[in-house]
Amino acid sequence: MSSTLKAILGPTNTGKTHYAIERMTGYGTGMIGLPLRLLAREVYDRVVERKGAAHVALVTGEERIVPSTARYWVCTVESMPVDVRVDFVAIDEIQLAEDQDRGHVFTDRILNLRGSHETLLLGSDTMRGVLRTLDLGAETEPRERFSELRYAGHCKITKLPKRTAIVAFSTDEVYAIGELLRRQKGGAAIVMGALSPRTRNAQVAMYQSGEVDYIVATDAIGMGLNLDVDRVVFASRSKFDGRRHRLLTPAECAQIAGRAGRFRTDGEFGETATCPHFDEETWKAIEAHRFDPVDHLQWRNSALDFSSLRRLILSLEKPSGHPALIHNPHALDEWVLRRMSEDGAIGPNVAGARRVKRLWDLARLPDFRKAGPEGHARLVLGLAETLADPDARLSDTGLERRLDDLSSTQGDIAKLQQRLANIRTWTYAAHRPDWLENPEKWQDRTREIEDSLSDALHEALTARFVDRRTTALLASLKKEDALVTELTPEGDVRVEGHVVGRLKGLTFEPVLDARTLEGKAVRGAAQAAVRPLIVERLSLIVAAPDDAFKLNDEGQVEHINSPVGQLVKGSGWMSPRVEIIGAA
Repeated sequence: MSSTLKAILGPTNTGKTHYAIERMTGYGTGMIGLPLRLLAREVYDRVVERKGAAHVALVTGEERIVPSTARYWVCTVESMPVDVRVDFVAIDEIQLAEDQDRGHVFTDRILNLRGSHETLLLGSDTMRGVLRTLDLGAETEPRERFSELRYAGHCKITKLPKRTAIVAFSTDEVYAIGELLRRQKGGAAIVMGALSPRTRNAQVAMYQSGEVDYIVATDAIGMGLNLDVDRVVFASRSKFDGRRHRLLTPAECAQIAGRAGRFRTDGEFGETATCPHFDEETWKAIEAHRFDPVDHLQWRNSALDFSSLRRLILSLEKPSGHPALIHNPHALDEWVLRRMSEDGAIGPNVAGARRVKRLWDLARLPDFRKAGPEGHARLVLGLAETLADPDARLSDTGLERRLDDLSSTQGDIAKLQQRLANIRTWTYAAHRPDWLENPEKWQDRTREIEDSLSDALHEALTARFVDRRTTALLASLKKEDALVTELTPEGDVRVEGHVVGRLKGLTFEPVLDARTLEGKAVRGAAQAAVRPLIVERLSLIVAAPDDAFKLNDEGQVEHINSPVGQLVKGSGWMSPRVEIIGAA
């Protein structure tokens, strides 16, 4: 059987990844490379359901689950084991080969990694021309979106319909919108690239379950999250890409807007807040999925020379010889390698291929902390002081001390996010067996810390951006079942476990102003739930003996120290009438 190479190209919501999973699991062995750890975990779980955990491996920078009987490999593109031979290979989101930081890895996989029977390249239709230019012999199969994507124009945040995702590009903006939605709509889920998969999944689950009706996200929403979103709106369209602030391209906007609508359900996109309106040419291009073609890919030589540090740097700088394949000399790992070569304590002492390879391995540590080139270089140089010798290992004692500092779940959202970013560095290190004395021990320990920090961060985000009482009461009002209502001895009324007010005699006093969303939710829940309590109390009053009542100085009739009636003018001085207080 000959090997085939096919490019499945089209916009979001065209079933490309699903198709690749179907094809892969139809073979005896296979491998799929995905752009995000989050998406790799999602696909891994789906393949495990079909083939069983004993036959599926998960390999990312921070996770490595490799059973001895693994036949299917689910990986991030960077972590695809290129020396493993399989029947089928798929590479997802191949348009990322244009990305200045990660693109060269995608390009390498596109050019060099093949399944013995079938290889699929999945991505945007903008890649069609450059694939033809590279003359890979790929058969191209276009895919149409399952549903329509329509431009809906501008809408105020407070007027947005339910099941809307609001996209912003700074933490401050995400938080400000989240807090506004908490006050006006009961809350929102928060999705940002800095969140761990566990935290992100917990936030998304809150949205998917209907506990909140809105999601506020960065462009992290553009890949790897299957959401029931009807509309995507942009609160801004400029982002800092690690080098400069710039406007999103129409294709990038489409990747995000395309999250609206799933399968056969149409979606909408537009603007909100202070985001400038899309011009007609742009929104029509997004609707029709027509964008400028990709005309070049990022490339880096993969045949590296480790005989010396200088030769390694020269081999990294080697041009491709093809006009469509461009080398980015400013890649972070190359920059860090040059810094190490210039360091007086490290560079002069590097001799022999093993030491050079070790230094290159260290230089490729991702900047999980987003510390920038200088800050990240300081971390790597610090590690190199211990690990430059290929036989050296980080000591258990030193690592324990570092992890103890990161294990606390106390603090605000910013502190928890910072600790999570730091623990990712050590999770990555724990999956490098030649960096640590006891890698398996530290894999478990770093995973435990990441999970506890992730749970704490989810709770912190929820506490800040979700009014749990309001959302619970609003959700309870949607149910057809009777509300669970409780009257405490002190007179507090609880609905679905939440205090909604006090019952004084026959009068219900809500805890909040009914003009606010929270007050409306309380009032709505109370109206549905308190009436049976009032009827029950009326029955007690009717059956009570005369001495259970007394008249206070305001002319009110009290029962159990609460006014239930008011004396009013009757037919004569000695025959006043009594009007019930409350019970309306």
